[in-house]
Amino acid sequence: MASLQTKFEQAVVQSKQLPDKPDNMTLLKIYSLYKQASAGDVEGKRPGFTDMVGRAKWDAWSALKGKSTDEAMQDYIDLIESLK
Repeated sequence: MASLQTKFEQAVVQSKQLPDKPDNMTLLKIYSLYKQASAGDVEGKRPGFTDMVGRAKWDAWSALKGKSTDEAMQDYIDLIESLK
């Protein structure tokens, strides 16, 4: 059986081949789960008002603070599976 890391890497590839482009909220969820799984808790300062996209990404990632790498990987895999 494939390891969680292998399944995560496969889901990352599959995320780029989804039949339909997900809505912005789903894209933020995909981004934040990927960042939490690959880099851990968010670091650095929150982007300013002029960087709305960066700010939204930072906020979405920050909301996952404390979630374990394995948990974030599994949630990412499940989300990508649900979008196929």
